[in-house]
Amino acid sequence: MLLDQVLAALRPLPLQSKLTRFWLLLIILFPVKTLANPVVPTFRTGSSSTNSTSQSVVTESITSHQYRTGYSYGVSGTNIESADVNGYINSIPTAETTQTVNGINFSYTSPSLEGVPRWKIVNEGQAFSLVETMITPGIDTITTINRTINTTTTTTVETTFGQ
Repeated sequence: MLLDQVLAALRPLPLQSKLTRFWLLLIILFPVKTLANPVVPTFRTGSSSTNSTSQSVVTESITSHQYRTGYSYGVSGTNIESADVNGYINSIPTAETTQTVNGINFSYTSPSLEGVPRWKIVNEGQAFSLVETMITPGIDTITTINRTINTTTTTTVETTFGQ
């Protein structure tokens, strides 16, 4: 079938010579076999070296806000007692406050100064001591850490080869 197509394609060609037709037909039917020699490298041994260096810079800014959400009231002393008829020694939480720090809103309840217990001396004329501590809610500390981390990485690849 392929031969018929080739011959049909050759018929309309002008006859230059019968020999040209013969050679074309012969090349199509019997392709020429080519022989190649393998390529062999001429080196025996060698080596190569590759170096790569990269650097990165990281800049960080860390801000931490610490809040107290409640209050603390403490009393210590000698020769003192509550001035309340019932011996009441707790502060009364009455003041509500709202605070905004760096876009963060929070609210809390703390005692007013009128709600703090009152104290009296037990034995008048004798030595006494009274220490009151009131820690109110709100922002306690703001910690800001700014740091820059520089990192340099060097990679060396050594390759040795031989035949």
